[in-house]
Amino acid sequence: MSRRRFHGLKRIKFRMTWNKYNLYNLTRVAPGLPFRTFFQQKWTAKSMTRAYHGEQIREGQWERMFNSRLNSVIPMDHKYLAEHDGSEHAAGRGSGLEKEFNPKRGSPNKKIPYMEMTYAPIERRLDVAIFRSLFASSARQARQFVTHGKVKVNGKKMPYPGYLLNPGDMFQVDPERVMYATGQPKTLEQIRQGRDIKRQRRITNIKRAEKKAAAREKALKAATEKIAAEEAGETPAFKSVREPAVPADEKEARKQRKTDLQALLKHVKVMGENKTVPLTAKRKQELRKFTKDVKTNMSQINRKPVEELQTDLTELVSRLSLIKNKQIPSSTTTTKPNSTPTKEPTQESAKPEPGQLTKQQFRSIMGQHRQDFVDESKPYATPWKPRAYMSAFAFIPRYLEVNHNICSAVYLRHPVARPGLAEVPTPFDAGTMQLAFNWYLRRR
Repeated sequence: MSRRRFHGLKRIKFRMTWNKYNLYNLTRVAPGLPFRTFFQQKWTAKSMTRAYHGEQIREGQWERMFNSRLNSVIPMDHKYLAEHDGSEHAAGRGSGLEKEFNPKRGSPNKKIPYMEMTYAPIERRLDVAIFRSLFASSARQARQFVTHGKVKVNGKKMPYPGYLLNPGDMFQVDPERVMYATGQPKTLEQIRQGRDIKRQRRITNIKRAEKKAAAREKALKAATEKIAAEEAGETPAFKSVREPAVPADEKEARKQRKTDLQALLKHVKVMGENKTVPLTAKRKQELRKFTKDVKTNMSQINRKPVEELQTDLTELVSRLSLIKNKQIPSSTTTTKPNSTPTKEPTQESAKPEPGQLTKQQFRSIMGQHRQDFVDESKPYATPWKPRAYMSAFAFIPRYLEVNHNICSAVYLRHPVARPGLAEVPTPFDAGTMQLAFNWYLRRR
């Protein structure tokens, strides 16, 4: 089925999507139905409304979900409830005690649109809730996210798009999928560049895997040769010819270098645990980097020459001494008795050194970098921008609490009808929805 036929430009069909053809059909939806028999009006209303409400589910499945009881809320007047305890209704008509109930005194009563709650059970479905939360551009796309394992409900993966949410359930969608669904599509040139990047990554991964396989085969071959040599009864002299042993003095030197590096690690650990001289965040970062470099040298203790190990050790010792000298405890800083205290530089008076960026410049550069971030490997256009024709459909119902920073939402409660408001979003008028409701009552 083509996309144009799916949206039905000749025969108006309003769908649960953000497509531009769907927006065009929304402007063509006219209230009411042409003059037909009552049966034809009900069937036409059912066909029109089902094209939008749950068109991705089967008709028989929806008929099992249909419920003739419609949830609604009637606001009670707190003043009336405080003045009366209900006994005036038990006194009987004509007693003079009962009073006409008015929910809003001094304002005309608003009708409660019960019929617009016909398709309220569909709003409990997981795929429809994802679409209502603006995490997908259509109900079918939301269904695809669920079946592909990109959605979690209460922290667990949920692969069933027809799962009925209960009040308090939290569902979360993969942020990459949300950005793909709500962002602008890539151009042809960006698609080609993304394919080239993915091809290069794939070639690199294949080469890395081949290199690892060759190393495993080489190790296996060496182990097989060693076992065969032992079974053949080779002498130690023959082994020494094939694998020359490391001289004793070189072994001692490597062992001593390892001991020195371990001593450096212990010294760094003591510096970090010293509470009398607290470390600043910058010093902690330098110590973490220093510890990483020491561990790297320890892993290469048997591969590098002894002279290079000695050079690396000398460099590490000098780095540690610099880190220790820069860390001055705040309690030891004293002032002379007759000296005037110097004013601490404030944010206004402090001037940056030549070549140094201020906080405002740094923040502006980082913000510009985030805005101009380009990654052709992403499935959506970067920098990210909302897709076209999205603003007409960007609304969130009252029964959902959505956080777009973490792409998660909470299903607060079931949708209800209030005076002058129905919480089930629909593009159809109350008359059309009433005819569809009468169709499913099976009173034909």
